[in-house]
Amino acid sequence: MSKAKRYPAALTVAGSDSGGCAGIQADLKTFSAIGVFGASAITAVTAQNTREVRAVEALPLSVIRQQLEAVLDDIAIDAVKTGMLPSPEIVEAVAAAIDRYRLKNVVVDPVMVATSGARLTSASVADTFRQALYRRISLITPNVPEAEALSGVRIRTEDDFRRAAEALLGQGCPAVLVKGGHLSSACSVDILFRQDKEPVVFSSPRIDTANLHGTGCTLSSAIAAYRALGLEWEAAVAAAKTYVTSAIRHGSGVATGKGYGPVNHFFDPKPMRNFEF
Repeated sequence: MSKAKRYPAALTVAGSDSGGCAGIQADLKTFSAIGVFGASAITAVTAQNTREVRAVEALPLSVIRQQLEAVLDDIAIDAVKTGMLPSPEIVEAVAAAIDRYRLKNVVVDPVMVATSGARLTSASVADTFRQALYRRISLITPNVPEAEALSGVRIRTEDDFRRAAEALLGQGCPAVLVKGGHLSSACSVDILFRQDKEPVVFSSPRIDTANLHGTGCTLSSAIAAYRALGLEWEAAVAAAKTYVTSAIRHGSGVATGKGYGPVNHFFDPKPMRNFEF
């Protein structure tokens, strides 16, 4: 009798970006490009484009819960990425789903502010992250403003990365990837911090382009996708960093809209492989 087969699968729990650059749209593109089946639970709908966010509307909590249950009752999920969780109640619903379905490989991108500067979550979400989510996840991937907001540490140097990460690890996060894209330096430096392990630095040359809309979503969903394929955490982060850098480079000279355009997710798409079980 032949063994049953299934695709490696990842779930994104995030907001919808009508412009297609970030959020659910960027996550599903990333999963597909890396060769992973993608499922989704949409937390909010935004009216946005490459220049601005015009409206943000969180979906009813019952609808979010039903999306999670519908997917998780049916599909085996190998990794989870969360993005825009606009209210404490939605954060708590995600935490409950992690417990109920014993979800593993949970990557949290603590989306708070859009590339255009618009705030996407309530101020109280950070407290709920600490109380309900940190101890249930595998990795959190804040950029500099998010790391400052979550840790209370002002970040200007790579040494500040360490101080902010130590604060987050002390609050219960098992691993923190602090992203340095907002700093002014010749290279884009991200540093992975974990309990009882030496930090690991991931560096890539900066690419002169305005097309950086959705890079945070893309990086975190790429990490989840590579975990779904079976890579260990450090290797998954390294592969995701390489993927995002290449996606930025291949999209750097392309005009999509009149503002901050997207990366090129499909510069080298991979076919979906399958697992035997």
